Amino acid sequence: MKKKHQLLVMIFLIVTACGKHQPDDNKIVVGVFNGNGAGAISVVETIEALKIDKDISPLQISASDIQSGKLNAIDAMIFPGGSGSNQLNNIGFYGKEKIRRFVIDQGKGIVGICAGAFLTSSTPGYPSLEIGNVKVIDRAHYARGRGLVEFKLTGEGKKIFPELDHNKLFCQYYDGPVMETLLQKENYSELAYYVTDIHSNAGAPKEVTPGKIFLYKQKVGSGRLFAIAGHPESTPGMRWMVPRMIRWVTNNEQVKYKAKLIKPENYTREILYNKMLKISEKENWWKLFNTNPDSVIISMNYLHSIYSRPAVRWNIGLLRSPFPKVRLHAAELLKISEYTAALPDLIVAFENEKDLDVKAKLSKIIEDLSD
Repeated sequence: MKKKHQLLVMIFLIVTACGKHQPDDNKIVVGVFNGNGAGAISVVETIEALKIDKDISPLQISASDIQSGKLNAIDAMIFPGGSGSNQLNNIGFYGKEKIRRFVIDQGKGIVGICAGAFLTSSTPGYPSLEIGNVKVIDRAHYARGRGLVEFKLTGEGKKIFPELDHNKLFCQYYDGPVMETLLQKENYSELAYYVTDIHSNAGAPKEVTPGKIFLYKQKVGSGRLFAIAGHPESTPGMRWMVPRMIRWVTNNEQVKYKAKLIKPENYTREILYNKMLKISEKENWWKLFNTNPDSVIISMNYLHSIYSRPAVRWNIGLLRSPFPKVRLHAAELLKISEYTAALPDLIVAFENEKDLDVKAKLSKIIEDLSD
């Protein structure tokens, strides 16, 4: 047990160092924008997804970092979920010009995820980087809804993600852009389109999303762009798509990722958070404070079954439950959800655990999640 304890402490030190290290010259160095407009959770989950690829070195980049010349030290930039217009406001006019030169003139890569896809578009009347060959439509109903939505790859998309052929595909979604092509260009390819008709929020019209662009890639000047409307970094079994995108925009060869991380078969149906489902999610949130551990676990399982995105993180707090079976179940759900950002919490939970059976199982969960 002493050796295992030392191993867990070593893992903890590695995990807590994430995002604070200096760029590695031998790796693909990727900056994840963390300025105003970038959702804090999206930044964390994007970095965790990038760490799947051992040849990628992620770090956080702020608007002031962009101004101070730190783009020169990286190979690609990711703009994560949050608010695209707020991100552009934080970057400012001069930051926008630096990023455009970074891609178009210097031949570097850029990836936009959800809000980042809003940002990288060339939407008339919307504050954007004007890099992508797409415009966002129906902006009046940008808050379309959230949930697990279905998308379908094109033939070109299957070349980039061959692991996803022959499967129905689903991805976490949170008010992502509905995009249309501006012009037909030789170096531009639509890789996937929406299948789900997303209109769960009040006022959002029907039949807008089906058939619209969900994922595309493009060569821009000397550089490359990838943009997606959903959140693969938040979708267990699909997180590896993020480092795959980085490999394409940095013109690096594709590599195979561990089979246990490629799980499109996890999902068989779309789930949209309409009013009733939001109420049910909230009701089960309150039940997590129940003094009956079996009732808590029932709510945990229900939230997991509806792919509640915030509920994954709620499980972190339940590692500190007074009930051993709840603590263990929270750890098991974090493992199933591939939530590697919870490793520091899991390690501390292991160190503090008094129940020897739970402690042994926590050790195995940490080992599996760290692999």
